[in-house]
Amino acid sequence: MSEETGLQPPERGYLHVLRARALLVWLPLLAGSILVDRLVLADTWAAGLIPLGAAIVALVGVVVAPGRVFRRLGWRVEGDQLQAVRGWLFHVDTIVPFVRVQHIDVSRTPLDKLFGTAALVIHTAGTHNNVVVVPGLAPVRADSLRSMIRATIRSDLG
Repeated sequence: MSEETGLQPPERGYLHVLRARALLVWLPLLAGSILVDRLVLADTWAAGLIPLGAAIVALVGVVVAPGRVFRRLGWRVEGDQLQAVRGWLFHVDTIVPFVRVQHIDVSRTPLDKLFGTAALVIHTAGTHNNVVVVPGLAPVRADSLRSMIRATIRSDLG
């Protein structure tokens, strides 16, 4: 996506963050399917089918889906606005004029710290889409973007 649109892609480490998040969702579901299989279906012809089906769906959910999400993320700064694009099933293209920015955070979850990524969180004036998140940035890049946006806001005020 990024080559054809001029958008900056997320850092490669963010793909690992997405996969780890998916794994954290699927592991309890797999454990639950094994438990149900052992307690309810142990002596039937269907024994093992539920965990097998859950494992196949989990594999797709951990390996395939995060890659599709990752490839559809991008951002760019153009003049005095930031464009953030995301979406696999539902495409969202958000443009944030810097004059609407109320405050800016750099956020790092434990998985972001583990894989070397951060998210720029922009809070804007208004009620609809008043928080725009640009995930998968290198921490240094997130800090520099925050500083650049802050400097642009200050120069507009003064």
